[in-house]
Amino acid sequence: MRELVEAIACALVDDPDVAEVTEIQGHHTHVIVVDVAKDDRGKIVGRRGATADAIRTILKAASGRDGKRYILEIIED
Repeated sequence: MRELVEAIACALVDDPDVAEVTEIQGHHTHVIVVDVAKDDRGKIVGRRGATADAIRTILKAASGRDGKRYILEIIED
């Protein structure tokens, strides 16, 4: 799932070299953390969070087979 989110994030931002996606694994829940350049945060979040919600929907649909829950966190400094 980390690779999926990383591909989406890198396609959205202007500076994909700075984008960093990490996964924190738990027993049933995994947290995927996205950190991008300050100027690119709005592109990941989207207007009223629409882009972030769309990424979360993709994660939910893709994780159905795994039986695990994935949470998307976007780092804001």
